[in-house]
Amino acid sequence: MATIKLNTGHAMPQVGFGLWKVDNATCADTVYNAIKVGYRLFDGACDYGNEKEAGEGVARAIKEGLVKREDLFLVSKLWNSFHDGDKVEPICRKQLADWGIDYFDLYIVHFPVALKYVDPSVRYPPGWAFDGKEDYQLSNASIQETWTAMESVAEKGLAKSIGISNFQGALILDLLRYAKIRPATLQIEHHPYLVQPTLLELAKEQGIAVTAYSSFGPQSFIELEWQKAKDTPVLFEHPVVTKIAEKLGKTPAQVLLRWATQRGLAVIPKSNDPKRLQQNLEVTQFDLADEDIKAISGLDRHLRFNNPTDYLGTLHIFA
Repeated sequence: MATIKLNTGHAMPQVGFGLWKVDNATCADTVYNAIKVGYRLFDGACDYGNEKEAGEGVARAIKEGLVKREDLFLVSKLWNSFHDGDKVEPICRKQLADWGIDYFDLYIVHFPVALKYVDPSVRYPPGWAFDGKEDYQLSNASIQETWTAMESVAEKGLAKSIGISNFQGALILDLLRYAKIRPATLQIEHHPYLVQPTLLELAKEQGIAVTAYSSFGPQSFIELEWQKAKDTPVLFEHPVVTKIAEKLGKTPAQVLLRWATQRGLAVIPKSNDPKRLQQNLEVTQFDLADEDIKAISGLDRHLRFNNPTDYLGTLHIFA
Protein backbone atom coordinates (compact mmCIF):
# COMPACT_ATOMS: atom_id res chain seq x y z
CA MET A 1 0.00 0.00 0.00
CA ALA A 2 1.34 3.43 -1.00
CA THR A 3 2.05 5.73 1.93
CA ILE A 4 3.05 9.33 2.54
CA LYS A 5 5.76 10.07 5.10
CA LEU A 6 4.57 12.80 7.46
CA ASN A 7 6.83 15.38 9.09
CA THR A 8 6.21 13.56 12.40
CA GLY A 9 7.89 10.45 11.00
CA HIS A 10 4.66 8.48 10.75
CA ALA A 11 3.52 6.89 7.48
CA MET A 12 0.00 7.73 6.30
CA PRO A 13 -1.75 5.57 3.69
CA GLN A 14 -2.16 7.55 0.50
CA VAL A 15 -5.64 6.19 -0.21
CA GLY A 16 -8.16 6.19 2.62
CA PHE A 17 -11.89 5.98 3.18
CA GLY A 18 -13.85 9.17 3.91
CA LEU A 19 -16.69 8.88 6.43
CA TRP A 20 -18.54 12.09 5.53
CA LYS A 21 -22.23 11.35 4.79
CA VAL A 22 -21.89 7.64 5.67
CA ASP A 23 -25.27 6.76 7.16
CA ASN A 24 -25.29 5.80 10.84
CA ALA A 25 -27.37 2.70 10.16
CA THR A 26 -24.75 1.26 7.80
CA CYS A 27 -21.54 2.91 9.05
CA ALA A 28 -20.26 0.04 11.22
CA ASP A 29 -20.72 -2.47 8.39
CA THR A 30 -19.25 -0.03 5.85
CA VAL A 31 -16.07 0.43 7.91
CA TYR A 32 -15.78 -3.31 8.61
CA ASN A 33 -16.21 -4.18 4.92
CA ALA A 34 -13.72 -1.51 3.84
CA ILE A 35 -11.15 -3.00 6.24
CA LYS A 36 -11.81 -6.43 4.70
CA VAL A 37 -11.13 -5.01 1.23
CA GLY A 38 -7.86 -3.50 2.44
CA TYR A 39 -8.51 0.06 3.61
CA ARG A 40 -6.40 1.16 6.57
CA LEU A 41 -7.03 4.91 6.74
CA PHE A 42 -10.46 6.14 7.85
CA ASP A 43 -11.17 9.86 7.83
CA GLY A 44 -13.82 10.83 10.36
CA ALA A 45 -14.98 13.93 12.23
CA CYS A 46 -17.12 15.00 15.14
CA ASP A 47 -19.39 16.81 12.68
CA TYR A 48 -20.15 13.63 10.71
CA GLY A 49 -22.09 12.27 13.69
CA ASN A 50 -21.07 8.65 13.06
CA GLU A 51 -17.92 8.16 15.12
CA LYS A 52 -19.46 5.60 17.50
CA GLU A 53 -20.63 3.49 14.59
CA ALA A 54 -17.26 3.81 12.81
CA GLY A 55 -15.60 2.63 16.01
CA GLU A 56 -17.93 -0.37 16.14
CA GLY A 57 -16.78 -1.39 12.67
CA VAL A 58 -13.14 -1.04 13.73
CA ALA A 59 -13.74 -3.03 16.92
CA ARG A 60 -15.37 -5.86 15.00
CA ALA A 61 -12.48 -6.07 12.54
CA ILE A 62 -9.94 -6.11 15.37
CA LYS A 63 -11.92 -8.70 17.35
CA GLU A 64 -12.05 -10.98 14.31
CA GLY A 65 -8.31 -10.63 13.79
CA LEU A 66 -8.54 -8.85 10.42
CA VAL A 67 -6.27 -6.07 11.71
CA LYS A 68 -4.57 -4.80 14.84
CA ARG A 69 -5.11 -1.24 16.04
CA GLU A 70 -1.59 -0.30 14.96
CA ASP A 71 -2.38 -1.42 11.39
CA LEU A 72 -5.00 1.32 11.10
CA PHE A 73 -4.59 5.06 10.57
CA LEU A 74 -7.62 6.70 12.18
CA VAL A 75 -8.30 10.37 11.61
CA SER A 76 -10.75 12.72 13.30
CA LYS A 77 -11.35 16.45 13.48
CA LEU A 78 -11.91 19.17 16.05
CA TRP A 79 -15.21 20.90 15.39
CA ASN A 80 -15.53 24.69 15.39
CA SER A 81 -17.51 24.81 18.64
CA PHE A 82 -14.57 23.42 20.62
CA HIS A 83 -11.79 25.86 19.64
CA ASP A 84 -11.50 27.45 23.10
CA GLY A 85 -8.25 26.24 24.63
CA ASP A 86 -9.87 24.46 27.57
CA LYS A 87 -12.38 22.64 25.36
CA VAL A 88 -9.98 20.92 22.94
CA GLU A 89 -8.68 18.08 25.11
CA PRO A 90 -12.07 17.16 26.65
CA ILE A 91 -13.75 16.87 23.24
CA CYS A 92 -10.81 14.92 21.83
CA ARG A 93 -11.17 12.48 24.73
CA LYS A 94 -14.91 12.19 24.08
CA GLN A 95 -14.26 11.45 20.41
CA LEU A 96 -11.68 8.81 21.31
CA ALA A 97 -14.22 7.22 23.66
CA ASP A 98 -16.82 7.25 20.85
CA TRP A 99 -14.35 5.47 18.57
CA GLY A 100 -13.37 3.11 21.40
CA ILE A 101 -9.65 3.81 20.94
CA ASP A 102 -6.81 5.35 22.96
CA TYR A 103 -5.31 7.66 20.34
CA PHE A 104 -5.92 9.15 16.92
CA ASP A 105 -3.23 8.74 14.31
CA LEU A 106 -4.15 12.22 13.11
CA TYR A 107 -6.36 14.89 14.72
CA ILE A 108 -7.23 17.90 12.58
CA VAL A 109 -8.67 21.39 13.09
CA HIS A 110 -11.74 21.05 10.83
CA PHE A 111 -12.23 24.72 9.87
CA PRO A 112 -10.30 27.90 10.72
CA VAL A 113 -13.24 29.47 12.52
CA ALA A 114 -14.08 29.41 16.23
CA LEU A 115 -17.73 29.16 17.16
CA LYS A 116 -19.31 29.62 20.57
CA TYR A 117 -19.10 26.50 22.73
CA VAL A 118 -22.07 24.12 22.76
CA ASP A 119 -22.08 21.58 25.59
CA PRO A 120 -22.04 18.05 24.08
CA SER A 121 -24.73 17.03 26.58
CA VAL A 122 -27.03 19.67 25.06
CA ARG A 123 -26.52 18.81 21.38
CA TYR A 124 -23.94 16.63 19.69
CA PRO A 125 -22.59 17.05 17.15
CA PRO A 126 -23.39 20.76 17.53
CA GLY A 127 -23.35 21.75 13.88
CA TRP A 128 -22.76 25.32 12.74
CA ALA A 129 -25.48 27.21 14.58
CA PHE A 130 -25.38 27.93 18.32
CA ASP A 131 -29.12 27.26 18.60
CA GLY A 132 -29.09 24.41 16.10
CA LYS A 133 -30.99 26.61 13.63
CA GLU A 134 -29.63 29.89 12.23
CA ASP A 135 -27.84 31.65 15.11
CA TYR A 136 -24.15 31.64 14.17
CA GLN A 137 -22.10 32.89 17.10
CA LEU A 138 -18.33 33.29 17.08
CA SER A 139 -16.00 32.47 19.95
CA ASN A 140 -13.07 34.76 20.76
CA ALA A 141 -10.57 31.89 20.55
CA SER A 142 -7.67 32.62 18.21
CA ILE A 143 -6.08 30.00 15.98
CA GLN A 144 -3.01 30.29 18.20
CA GLU A 145 -5.05 29.41 21.30
CA THR A 146 -6.59 26.44 19.53
CA TRP A 147 -3.30 25.21 18.06
CA THR A 148 -1.54 25.41 21.44
CA ALA A 149 -4.29 23.15 22.84
CA MET A 150 -3.87 20.82 19.84
CA GLU A 151 -0.16 20.59 20.60
CA SER A 152 -1.03 19.59 24.17
CA VAL A 153 -3.26 16.81 22.80
CA ALA A 154 -0.28 15.54 20.79
CA GLU A 155 2.14 15.84 23.71
CA LYS A 156 -0.22 13.77 25.88
CA GLY A 157 -0.31 11.00 23.27
CA LEU A 158 -3.97 11.46 22.36
CA ALA A 159 -2.92 12.05 18.75
CA LYS A 160 0.26 10.90 17.03
CA SER A 161 0.05 13.75 14.53
CA ILE A 162 -1.99 16.94 14.34
CA GLY A 163 -3.09 18.84 11.27
CA ILE A 164 -5.32 21.47 9.74
CA SER A 165 -8.15 21.59 7.22
CA ASN A 166 -9.64 24.33 5.05
CA PHE A 167 -6.80 26.74 5.90
CA GLN A 168 -5.54 29.18 3.27
CA GLY A 169 -1.99 30.39 2.68
CA ALA A 170 -1.70 33.51 4.85
CA LEU A 171 -3.21 31.72 7.84
CA ILE A 172 -0.84 28.75 7.42
CA LEU A 173 2.17 31.09 7.34
CA ASP A 174 0.87 32.81 10.48
CA LEU A 175 0.37 29.48 12.28
CA LEU A 176 3.90 28.40 11.41
CA ARG A 177 5.30 31.47 13.19
CA TYR A 178 4.23 30.20 16.61
CA ALA A 179 3.70 26.45 16.17
CA LYS A 180 5.92 24.29 18.38
CA ILE A 181 4.54 21.27 16.53
CA ARG A 182 4.08 21.95 12.84
CA PRO A 183 0.90 20.68 11.18
CA ALA A 184 1.57 17.28 9.63
CA THR A 185 -1.23 17.55 7.08
CA LEU A 186 -3.48 20.03 5.34
CA GLN A 187 -6.84 18.70 4.19
CA ILE A 188 -8.53 20.73 1.45
CA GLU A 189 -11.27 20.53 -1.14
CA HIS A 190 -9.35 19.56 -4.26
CA HIS A 191 -10.58 18.40 -7.65
CA PRO A 192 -10.11 19.46 -11.28
CA TYR A 193 -12.54 22.37 -10.82
CA LEU A 194 -10.55 23.60 -7.76
CA VAL A 195 -6.86 22.83 -8.26
CA GLN A 196 -5.29 25.45 -5.91
CA PRO A 197 -1.73 25.03 -7.26
CA THR A 198 -0.24 27.87 -5.19
CA LEU A 199 -1.62 26.46 -1.96
CA LEU A 200 -0.19 23.05 -2.87
CA GLU A 201 3.17 24.69 -3.56
CA LEU A 202 3.13 26.39 -0.14
CA ALA A 203 2.33 23.11 1.63
CA LYS A 204 5.13 21.34 -0.22
CA GLU A 205 7.62 24.08 0.65
CA GLN A 206 6.67 23.79 4.31
CA GLY A 207 6.76 19.98 4.47
CA ILE A 208 3.01 19.64 5.07
CA ALA A 209 1.31 16.66 3.40
CA VAL A 210 -1.95 17.42 1.59
CA THR A 211 -5.10 15.32 1.66
CA ALA A 212 -7.74 16.02 -0.98
CA TYR A 213 -11.42 15.75 -0.14
CA SER A 214 -14.33 15.85 -2.60
CA SER A 215 -12.04 14.45 -5.30
CA PHE A 216 -15.00 13.98 -7.63
CA GLY A 217 -16.00 17.66 -7.55
CA PRO A 218 -19.75 18.28 -7.59
CA GLN A 219 -20.61 14.60 -7.10
CA SER A 220 -20.69 14.72 -3.28
CA PHE A 221 -22.80 17.86 -3.23
CA ILE A 222 -25.47 16.92 -5.77
CA GLU A 223 -26.91 14.56 -3.11
CA LEU A 224 -27.24 17.60 -0.83
CA GLU A 225 -29.40 19.34 -3.45
CA TRP A 226 -26.91 22.20 -3.79
CA GLN A 227 -27.73 24.22 -6.90
CA LYS A 228 -24.11 25.10 -7.65
CA ALA A 229 -23.30 21.38 -7.85
CA LYS A 230 -26.35 20.64 -10.00
CA ASP A 231 -25.33 23.38 -12.44
CA THR A 232 -21.78 22.03 -12.85
CA PRO A 233 -20.85 19.36 -15.43
CA VAL A 234 -20.26 16.00 -13.71
CA LEU A 235 -16.56 15.12 -13.82
CA PHE A 236 -17.30 11.43 -14.37
CA GLU A 237 -18.85 12.44 -17.70
CA HIS A 238 -16.41 15.16 -18.71
CA PRO A 239 -14.89 14.32 -22.12
CA VAL A 240 -11.35 15.11 -20.93
CA VAL A 241 -11.72 12.57 -18.11
CA THR A 242 -13.65 9.91 -20.02
CA LYS A 243 -11.20 9.98 -22.95
CA ILE A 244 -8.26 9.32 -20.61
CA ALA A 245 -10.22 6.61 -18.79
CA GLU A 246 -11.02 4.83 -22.06
CA LYS A 247 -7.39 5.04 -23.20
CA LEU A 248 -6.14 3.46 -19.97
CA GLY A 249 -8.98 1.00 -19.45
CA LYS A 250 -9.81 2.61 -16.10
CA THR A 251 -12.93 4.21 -14.63
CA PRO A 252 -13.31 8.02 -14.57
CA ALA A 253 -13.18 7.80 -10.76
CA GLN A 254 -9.83 6.01 -10.90
CA VAL A 255 -8.47 8.63 -13.30
CA LEU A 256 -9.55 11.48 -11.00
CA LEU A 257 -7.99 9.81 -7.97
CA ARG A 258 -4.78 9.04 -9.84
CA TRP A 259 -4.56 12.66 -11.00
CA ALA A 260 -4.35 13.58 -7.30
CA THR A 261 -2.19 10.73 -6.00
CA GLN A 262 0.34 10.94 -8.85
CA ARG A 263 0.90 14.56 -7.85
CA GLY A 264 1.68 13.48 -4.28
CA LEU A 265 -1.66 14.05 -2.57
CA ALA A 266 -3.60 11.64 -0.36
CA VAL A 267 -7.26 10.94 -1.19
CA ILE A 268 -10.23 9.80 0.89
CA PRO A 269 -13.03 8.64 -1.44
CA LYS A 270 -15.95 6.58 -0.20
CA SER A 271 -18.15 3.97 -1.82
CA ASN A 272 -20.61 1.32 -0.73
CA ASP A 273 -19.97 -0.78 -3.82
CA PRO A 274 -17.38 -3.56 -3.21
CA LYS A 275 -16.09 -3.35 -6.77
CA ARG A 276 -15.58 0.43 -6.61
CA LEU A 277 -14.03 0.10 -3.15
CA GLN A 278 -11.38 -2.15 -4.66
CA GLN A 279 -10.93 0.05 -7.73
CA ASN A 280 -10.35 3.13 -5.57
CA LEU A 281 -7.65 1.31 -3.62
CA GLU A 282 -5.82 0.48 -6.85
CA VAL A 283 -5.26 4.07 -8.01
CA THR A 284 -1.55 4.11 -7.23
CA GLN A 285 -0.89 1.10 -9.47
CA PHE A 286 -0.95 2.89 -12.84
CA ASP A 287 0.28 6.22 -14.18
CA LEU A 288 -1.18 9.05 -16.22
CA ALA A 289 0.86 10.66 -18.98
CA ASP A 290 2.11 14.18 -18.24
CA GLU A 291 -0.16 15.63 -20.91
CA ASP A 292 -3.15 13.92 -19.31
CA ILE A 293 -2.33 15.41 -15.91
CA LYS A 294 -2.03 18.86 -17.53
CA ALA A 295 -5.32 18.38 -19.40
CA ILE A 296 -7.18 17.51 -16.19
CA SER A 297 -5.55 20.39 -14.30
CA GLY A 298 -6.65 22.64 -17.15
CA LEU A 299 -10.28 22.13 -16.13
CA ASP A 300 -9.70 24.45 -13.15
CA ARG A 301 -12.62 26.86 -12.55
CA HIS A 302 -11.60 27.98 -9.03
CA LEU A 303 -14.97 26.51 -8.11
CA ARG A 304 -15.42 25.72 -4.42
CA PHE A 305 -18.44 23.68 -3.30
CA ASN A 306 -17.77 23.43 0.43
CA ASN A 307 -18.10 27.14 1.19
CA PRO A 308 -20.07 28.25 4.29
CA THR A 309 -20.94 31.47 2.47
CA ASP A 310 -23.05 29.43 0.06
CA TYR A 311 -24.88 27.19 2.50
CA LEU A 312 -25.00 29.37 5.62
CA GLY A 313 -25.03 32.84 4.10
CA THR A 314 -22.39 33.87 6.64
CA LEU A 315 -18.98 32.84 8.10
CA HIS A 316 -17.07 33.92 5.00
CA ILE A 317 -14.01 31.76 5.65
CA PHE A 318 -12.84 31.79 2.04
CA ALA A 319 -13.46 35.51 1.41
